[in-house]
Amino acid sequence: MTQDELKKAVGQAAVDYIAPKLQRDSIIGVGTGSTANCFIDALGKLKDDFEGAVASSDASAERLQKLGITVYDLNEVSELLVYVDGADESNAQLELIKGGGAALTREKIVTAVSREFVCIADESKWVDVLGAFPLPVEVIPMARSYVARELVKLGGDPVYRTGVVTDNGNVILDVHHLEIMEPKKLEAEINQIAGVVTNGLFARRGADVLLLGTAEGVKTIKPKY
Repeated sequence: MTQDELKKAVGQAAVDYIAPKLQRDSIIGVGTGSTANCFIDALGKLKDDFEGAVASSDASAERLQKLGITVYDLNEVSELLVYVDGADESNAQLELIKGGGAALTREKIVTAVSREFVCIADESKWVDVLGAFPLPVEVIPMARSYVARELVKLGGDPVYRTGVVTDNGNVILDVHHLEIMEPKKLEAEINQIAGVVTNGLFARRGADVLLLGTAEGVKTIKPKY
Protein backbone atom coordinates (compact mmCIF):
# COMPACT_ATOMS: atom_id res chain seq x y z
CA MET A 1 0.00 0.00 0.00
CA THR A 2 1.13 3.54 -0.69
CA GLN A 3 1.44 6.06 2.12
CA ASP A 4 -1.73 7.80 0.91
CA GLU A 5 -3.60 4.48 1.01
CA LEU A 6 -2.35 3.85 4.55
CA LYS A 7 -3.55 7.29 5.63
CA LYS A 8 -6.99 6.65 4.16
CA ALA A 9 -7.13 3.27 5.89
CA VAL A 10 -6.37 4.73 9.33
CA GLY A 11 -8.78 7.61 8.72
CA GLN A 12 -11.57 5.12 8.10
CA ALA A 13 -10.39 2.97 11.04
CA ALA A 14 -10.71 6.00 13.32
CA VAL A 15 -14.28 6.60 12.15
CA ASP A 16 -15.09 2.93 12.80
CA TYR A 17 -13.45 3.20 16.25
CA ILE A 18 -15.43 6.23 17.42
CA ALA A 19 -18.76 5.39 15.75
CA PRO A 20 -20.08 3.18 18.62
CA LYS A 21 -19.18 5.89 21.15
CA LEU A 22 -21.09 8.72 19.44
CA GLN A 23 -24.30 10.19 20.78
CA ARG A 24 -26.43 12.94 19.30
CA ASP A 25 -25.02 15.49 21.76
CA SER A 26 -21.39 14.40 21.32
CA ILE A 27 -18.76 16.94 20.33
CA ILE A 28 -15.47 15.59 19.06
CA GLY A 29 -12.03 17.08 18.54
CA VAL A 30 -10.47 16.94 15.10
CA GLY A 31 -6.80 17.46 14.33
CA THR A 32 -4.73 18.89 11.52
CA GLY A 33 -2.70 17.51 8.63
CA SER A 34 -2.97 15.06 5.76
CA THR A 35 -3.86 12.04 7.90
CA ALA A 36 -6.44 14.03 9.87
CA ASN A 37 -7.90 15.16 6.55
CA CYS A 38 -8.51 11.51 5.66
CA PHE A 39 -10.37 11.12 8.95
CA ILE A 40 -12.44 14.26 8.26
CA ASP A 41 -13.40 13.02 4.80
CA ALA A 42 -14.52 9.65 6.20
CA LEU A 43 -16.32 11.36 9.09
CA GLY A 44 -18.79 13.02 6.75
CA LYS A 45 -20.84 9.80 6.62
CA LEU A 46 -21.52 10.11 10.37
CA LYS A 47 -22.35 13.82 10.49
CA ASP A 48 -25.93 13.16 11.63
CA ASP A 49 -24.77 10.94 14.52
CA PHE A 50 -23.10 13.68 16.62
CA GLU A 51 -23.60 17.35 17.39
CA GLY A 52 -20.40 18.86 16.04
CA ALA A 53 -16.65 19.24 16.30
CA VAL A 54 -13.86 21.45 17.56
CA ALA A 55 -10.96 21.81 15.12
CA SER A 56 -7.32 22.39 16.01
CA SER A 57 -6.73 24.60 12.96
CA ASP A 58 -8.59 26.97 10.67
CA ALA A 59 -7.93 24.64 7.74
CA SER A 60 -9.57 21.67 9.46
CA ALA A 61 -12.51 23.81 10.56
CA GLU A 62 -13.10 24.83 6.95
CA ARG A 63 -12.91 21.21 5.76
CA LEU A 64 -15.42 20.11 8.39
CA GLN A 65 -17.84 22.92 7.53
CA LYS A 66 -17.74 21.99 3.86
CA LEU A 67 -19.05 18.56 4.86
CA GLY A 68 -21.92 20.14 6.80
CA ILE A 69 -20.42 19.45 10.24
CA THR A 70 -20.99 22.18 12.82
CA VAL A 71 -17.73 23.59 14.19
CA TYR A 72 -17.65 24.99 17.72
CA ASP A 73 -15.21 27.32 19.42
CA LEU A 74 -13.52 25.40 22.23
CA ASN A 75 -14.63 28.07 24.73
CA GLU A 76 -18.21 26.92 24.12
CA VAL A 77 -17.39 23.33 25.12
CA SER A 78 -16.46 21.91 28.53
CA GLU A 79 -15.36 18.46 27.36
CA LEU A 80 -14.80 16.56 24.12
CA LEU A 81 -15.74 12.90 23.75
CA VAL A 82 -12.64 12.08 21.75
CA TYR A 83 -9.83 13.79 19.86
CA VAL A 84 -8.54 12.25 16.62
CA ASP A 85 -5.30 13.49 15.12
CA GLY A 86 -2.13 12.35 13.40
CA ALA A 87 1.48 12.46 14.58
CA ASP A 88 4.93 12.94 13.11
CA GLU A 89 6.42 10.28 15.38
CA SER A 90 5.21 7.82 18.04
CA ASN A 91 7.07 5.50 20.38
CA ALA A 92 5.78 2.41 22.19
CA GLN A 93 4.56 4.52 25.12
CA LEU A 94 2.47 6.54 22.62
CA GLU A 95 4.51 9.61 23.43
CA LEU A 96 4.41 11.70 20.28
CA ILE A 97 6.06 14.42 18.27
CA LYS A 98 3.47 16.62 16.58
CA GLY A 99 3.50 20.01 14.92
CA GLY A 100 4.73 19.41 11.39
CA GLY A 101 1.66 21.35 10.28
CA ALA A 102 2.38 24.18 12.77
CA ALA A 103 -0.86 23.60 14.74
CA LEU A 104 0.80 22.11 17.83
CA THR A 105 -0.49 24.63 20.39
CA ARG A 106 -4.13 24.27 19.44
CA GLU A 107 -3.67 20.52 19.13
CA LYS A 108 -2.28 20.36 22.66
CA ILE A 109 -5.17 22.43 24.01
CA VAL A 110 -7.80 20.29 22.30
CA THR A 111 -6.06 17.17 23.58
CA ALA A 112 -6.26 18.50 27.14
CA VAL A 113 -10.05 18.88 26.91
CA SER A 114 -10.67 15.43 25.44
CA ARG A 115 -11.61 12.27 27.34
CA GLU A 116 -9.69 10.11 24.87
CA PHE A 117 -6.93 10.89 22.38
CA VAL A 118 -6.91 8.61 19.34
CA CYS A 119 -3.77 8.99 17.25
CA ILE A 120 -3.79 7.90 13.62
CA ALA A 121 -0.58 7.35 11.67
CA ASP A 122 1.10 5.21 9.06
CA GLU A 123 3.92 2.84 9.98
CA SER A 124 6.64 5.30 8.89
CA LYS A 125 5.84 7.32 12.04
CA TRP A 126 6.61 4.44 14.45
CA VAL A 127 10.03 4.84 16.11
CA ASP A 128 12.03 3.39 18.98
CA VAL A 129 13.35 6.80 20.09
CA LEU A 130 11.74 10.17 19.36
CA GLY A 131 13.74 12.90 17.67
CA ALA A 132 14.58 11.91 14.10
CA PHE A 133 11.69 14.17 13.09
CA PRO A 134 12.68 17.75 14.04
CA LEU A 135 10.83 18.85 17.18
CA PRO A 136 8.61 21.90 16.49
CA VAL A 137 8.56 24.67 19.09
CA GLU A 138 6.04 27.53 18.83
CA VAL A 139 7.62 30.80 19.90
CA ILE A 140 6.54 34.41 20.45
CA PRO A 141 8.26 36.25 17.55
CA MET A 142 10.35 38.63 19.68
CA ALA A 143 11.81 35.68 21.61
CA ARG A 144 12.92 33.65 18.58
CA SER A 145 16.67 34.23 18.88
CA TYR A 146 16.72 33.88 22.66
CA VAL A 147 14.74 30.64 22.58
CA ALA A 148 17.01 29.29 19.84
CA ARG A 149 20.07 29.89 22.05
CA GLU A 150 18.41 28.10 24.95
CA LEU A 151 17.48 25.14 22.75
CA VAL A 152 21.13 24.82 21.69
CA LYS A 153 22.00 24.46 25.39
CA LEU A 154 19.63 21.49 25.52
CA GLY A 155 21.57 19.80 22.74
CA GLY A 156 19.38 20.71 19.78
CA ASP A 157 20.00 22.48 16.49
CA PRO A 158 17.04 24.88 16.06
CA VAL A 159 16.10 26.07 12.58
CA TYR A 160 13.63 28.90 11.98
CA ARG A 161 10.76 27.69 9.79
CA THR A 162 10.77 30.59 7.36
CA GLY A 163 7.53 31.88 5.88
CA VAL A 164 5.37 30.11 8.48
CA VAL A 165 3.10 31.96 10.90
CA THR A 166 0.86 29.89 13.15
CA ASP A 167 -2.88 30.47 13.52
CA ASN A 168 -1.90 32.18 16.79
CA GLY A 169 0.43 34.66 15.06
CA ASN A 170 3.65 33.03 16.26
CA VAL A 171 6.69 31.42 14.62
CA ILE A 172 8.11 27.88 14.63
CA LEU A 173 11.60 26.66 15.47
CA ASP A 174 12.29 23.09 14.32
CA VAL A 175 14.85 21.45 16.58
CA HIS A 176 17.06 18.94 14.78
CA HIS A 177 19.51 16.30 16.01
CA LEU A 178 17.73 15.38 19.21
CA GLU A 179 17.65 11.86 20.64
CA ILE A 180 14.82 12.19 23.13
CA MET A 181 15.33 9.59 25.84
CA GLU A 182 13.12 11.33 28.43
CA PRO A 183 10.24 12.92 26.51
CA LYS A 184 8.25 14.08 29.55
CA LYS A 185 11.29 15.79 31.08
CA LEU A 186 12.28 17.53 27.84
CA GLU A 187 8.70 18.64 27.17
CA ALA A 188 8.62 20.36 30.58
CA GLU A 189 12.11 21.89 30.20
CA ILE A 190 11.37 23.47 26.84
CA ASN A 191 8.01 24.81 27.99
CA GLN A 192 9.78 26.64 30.83
CA ILE A 193 11.86 28.75 28.43
CA ALA A 194 10.51 32.31 28.38
CA GLY A 195 8.89 33.01 25.03
CA VAL A 196 7.96 29.41 24.26
CA VAL A 197 4.23 28.92 23.76
CA THR A 198 4.56 25.13 23.69
CA ASN A 199 6.53 22.40 21.99
CA GLY A 200 5.52 19.43 19.87
CA LEU A 201 6.22 16.74 22.46
CA PHE A 202 2.96 15.11 23.51
CA ALA A 203 4.39 13.01 26.33
CA ARG A 204 2.83 14.29 29.55
CA ARG A 205 -0.48 13.74 27.74
CA GLY A 206 0.22 11.20 25.04
CA ALA A 207 -2.21 9.18 22.98
CA ASP A 208 -4.59 6.69 24.61
CA VAL A 209 -4.68 4.52 21.51
CA LEU A 210 -2.77 4.48 18.22
CA LEU A 211 -4.33 3.24 15.00
CA LEU A 212 -1.26 2.42 12.92
CA GLY A 213 -1.56 1.77 9.22
CA THR A 214 0.72 -1.05 8.06
CA ALA A 215 1.06 -3.26 5.00
CA GLU A 216 -0.71 -5.97 7.01
CA GLY A 217 -3.62 -3.70 7.90
CA VAL A 218 -4.45 -1.22 10.65
CA LYS A 219 -3.08 -2.20 14.06
CA THR A 220 -4.64 -0.97 17.32
CA ILE A 221 -1.86 -0.19 19.79
CA LYS A 222 -2.16 0.79 23.45
CA PRO A 223 0.72 2.37 25.41
CA LYS A 224 3.44 0.12 26.82
CA TYR A 225 4.82 1.16 30.18
